Amino acid sequence: EVQLQASGGGLVQAGDSLRLSCAVSGLDFDDSAIGWFRQVPEKELEGVLCISRIEGSRYYSDSVKGRFIISSDSAKNTVYLQMNSLKPEDTAVYICTDFDGHWGQGTLVTVSS
Repeated sequence: EVQLQASGGGLVQAGDSLRLSCAVSGLDFDDSAIGWFRQVPEKELEGVLCISRIEGSRYYSDSVKGRFIISSDSAKNTVYLQMNSLKPEDTAVYICTDFDGHWGQGTLVTVSS
C-alpha cells in the first residue's frame, strides 16, 4: 500500500523559513516522481513543486521559484520542501502526491504578516 505522510507545517512570520517533509512508503522511491501541491480554501489546487527521481529533474511554479527548494533523501524515502522568504500568500495546506492517485493528508502552513 502506497502511503505519503506530510509533516512540518506551522505558524511563521513573513520572511521566515520552514521545511516540510513527505515520507513515502510502498513504492519504488528511486523510480518515482513526487510533487507538492497547495490548497487554499475556495481556490484551485496549485501545483508547487515536483521532483522526478527517474529523470533527476525538478519543476517549480513561478509563484515559488527562487524561494522554495525541493530535495529528496533516498535513504529515508523522504522528499523535502524547503520554503524560504515566506509570504502571507503562501498560507495553504501543503499536500504531497506520487502523481499516481496517492496523496498525503496535508500539512497547514500559516504565514502571518
